[in-house]
Amino acid sequence: MNGNVRDAGPLAAPGPETTPDQGAGAEVWPGSWVTRRLGVRLEGEGLRDLLGLALRRNPKRAHLLVSTVLGKHVPQRPTVVLGAGCRLGKRVRELLGPERAARSVVLGFAETATGLGLTVAHSMGSRTSALHSTRRRVPGVQQYGGFEEEHSHATSHLLLPRDPGVLRTDGPLVLVDDELSTGRTVRNTIAALHAVHPRDRYVVAALVDTRSDGDAASLEKFAADLGTRVDVVALAAGRVRLPADVLERGRELVEKYGSDPAPARATAARSAAPRGTVRRVDLGWPQGLPDGGRHGFGPREQTRLEAALPGMAERVLSGLGLAAGADSPAHTRANAAAGTCADAPAEDAPAGALVDASPGEVPRVLVLGNEELMYAPLLLAFEMEKRTKGRAEIRFSTTTRSPVLPVDDPGYAIRTALSFPAHDMPQDASRAERYAYNIAGQGFDAVVAVVDSQGDTPELHAPGGLLDQLAGCAPTVLLSVVPAYVPDPAGPNPPAPLRGPAFSSYAPEDVAWLLRDLSDVELEAPTEEREEAIQAGGAHYAESLPVEYQPSPEYQQLFHDALESAAERLARAVGTVTETVLAERGRRPVLVSLARAGTPVGVLMRRWARYAHGLDLPHYAVSIVRGRGIDTNALAHLAAHHDPADVVFVDGWTGKGAITRELAQALAAHPRFHPELAVLADPGSCVRTFGTREDFLIPSACLNSTVSGLISRTVLRADLVGPHDFHGAKFYRELADSDLSRHFVDAVAARFPAVREGAARDAAALAGADRTPTWAGWRAVEDISEAYGIGDVNLIKPGVGETTRVLLRRVPWRILARRGAGADLDHVRLLAAQRGVPVEEADELPYSCVGIVHPRYTRGATGADGKAAQ
Repeated sequence: MNGNVRDAGPLAAPGPETTPDQGAGAEVWPGSWVTRRLGVRLEGEGLRDLLGLALRRNPKRAHLLVSTVLGKHVPQRPTVVLGAGCRLGKRVRELLGPERAARSVVLGFAETATGLGLTVAHSMGSRTSALHSTRRRVPGVQQYGGFEEEHSHATSHLLLPRDPGVLRTDGPLVLVDDELSTGRTVRNTIAALHAVHPRDRYVVAALVDTRSDGDAASLEKFAADLGTRVDVVALAAGRVRLPADVLERGRELVEKYGSDPAPARATAARSAAPRGTVRRVDLGWPQGLPDGGRHGFGPREQTRLEAALPGMAERVLSGLGLAAGADSPAHTRANAAAGTCADAPAEDAPAGALVDASPGEVPRVLVLGNEELMYAPLLLAFEMEKRTKGRAEIRFSTTTRSPVLPVDDPGYAIRTALSFPAHDMPQDASRAERYAYNIAGQGFDAVVAVVDSQGDTPELHAPGGLLDQLAGCAPTVLLSVVPAYVPDPAGPNPPAPLRGPAFSSYAPEDVAWLLRDLSDVELEAPTEEREEAIQAGGAHYAESLPVEYQPSPEYQQLFHDALESAAERLARAVGTVTETVLAERGRRPVLVSLARAGTPVGVLMRRWARYAHGLDLPHYAVSIVRGRGIDTNALAHLAAHHDPADVVFVDGWTGKGAITRELAQALAAHPRFHPELAVLADPGSCVRTFGTREDFLIPSACLNSTVSGLISRTVLRADLVGPHDFHGAKFYRELADSDLSRHFVDAVAARFPAVREGAARDAAALAGADRTPTWAGWRAVEDISEAYGIGDVNLIKPGVGETTRVLLRRVPWRILARRGAGADLDHVRLLAAQRGVPVEEADELPYSCVGIVHPRYTRGATGADGKAAQ
């Protein structure tokens, strides 16, 4: 969206920033060349920090404002590109407020703001599906509407949402572009969309706003005539001053410098230089994930992409020899193979293929997106930048349709240009040219070209095509192809939460289970059989279920006795942890318990918030699996319905902290979610948010499904859980007569009045205390592992709750009990006696007890009755 203010009179003398004779080593602003020769001047604080200048090959516009932070024409660090978009998104959020921002629909303009639009949507917290306009027609997808960008080299924009309903919501519409100059495109867009679905508010978000006073007034009048409101936010604002004869002078400069022999010499030099190799790298793109916002891209898609990025980045870095832990790239520049991708299809990249860099230098790697395909390559580049940690210099830019004059001068924003035939167009338009700027001669050791499958055509691989051009600029070129997404009307809908009584014995308002119902699938296996398969490496514990333990009358009485004696202690811990969460995470947290041990605690925390504060907190239960991570589709559901910053993950207790670490690792790819875990008891000192750090019996640990809503452990198996499904679990309806789930939470909640003041005092004391985790429990487990020669901390389960699980679900080897632990271990001793497991008394145990899984288990390690061998 370009515009200007024309000067009627002569130009003022250039300021110091445009002086040609800047001191040796001084940084030259990449707009000074155009300012001196064309007379274009930028006025306004911050504009020159975000923009350079170049000359268009376009009779409608003489100059081009070249963003240095967009990642389009100028290769830039991914951190800088994302940072600019995030700052813009946060300004929109500040303008609208969190609630209206969450309900807003974001529309980015093709082709320059496709990635920027999605970055803004993500950072402002929009929970609707963001879109970008497109110039590509997609067969089978109905056009919602379109509008014109009058000044552009490619004027027509199409809107092709998968769900047209996203453009008919009642929230604000946020229009995103890299620059706002006249506002004509904005007015055309709003007029077209407002005619179909009127709104009371629009926001225009741009990196720079260079409108004249007249243009600003025109937009205000336009909004008033429509009876709506249009706000504008930008990172920088100012004016572009143009001479009256700017178009004529621009044409003369293009004619003069467009015939400069320097580009031809550069092309000849590239042709004579050794050709780079071109290889193909499979990204492992998630099935059914959109490649961008052409048809819609919301929090669900963002979460799935975030989860996949670490693996995709590692595949690319491995192809470059820069994977985590890899040796430094070779310092000698090897001659490329004689053949190029023009002669044959790109070959697969071998795992050891190294980028080449000069001695003493880190390799320079460019991730090159393709026209509208900006967002996914940008995030890929960002992930590569994070993972290389300075072992490589990562840059990002994209190809474009914009014809721009290159001038190899440090005061000019477009120094070199590659031109090549379009490779994603129908045959009747295949002669159209495309461009990539500032790549040739910039010293890149590798280029990672990311295209979608529609662009992976013979034209891409042909002599003179994009890959051939890149092979003349860098020794290594990797090609990664993203499947071009086409909406499938018959495709799967996002999974919906399950609630009682259809799934679980809890009341429907107590918890929403983000799980798939596998109740009709036979998943149970004998404990000994499961243990042998798990330890042999032939199975993962989440691929099957243990047979549900049916407690004896004696054991059931122990549970009731334990609940009676511990209910008040439990209630106080529930109150303490809930008050801590409300004080530190705000008054509207979203409780997300880790199924299933965390779910009774989540139900109790929800009840405390309602009892003590009248708050009706949402509560979900999700699956997390050691070694496999948290359920990404569950995170996607949460992100689509809530602000991820409000999510508080809840579990029952910590043992050595394995799940705490698993959660932190799983959420590293999803920075909007807070990785902190809130637990009832933290004897291992693994978290900051807890009700107590004492290791005492939480009676819900004594039982399995019959105290957890009759829900099994969670299951993750590829033949049962598809790419769009939540993790699975079973609802044991047949155990309803033995169910104590509601009895447990009712018994604890009945003690809330008695402990309310004490819980408030405990929470206040914790607020001023140093709660930094010491991970003492993890160190204790390592010591036990060494002392008993086990060599695997995963076989050591510290604390009353974890010890109970060992006795109920695994093949136990022995139990360590702190001398004098008392009645808290009565149920442990009973179970150990039933399983024939020795209980050893210990004097200096940091936990009440520790359960040890049989370290070298085969079915011969137990007797015929399943009891542990002595």
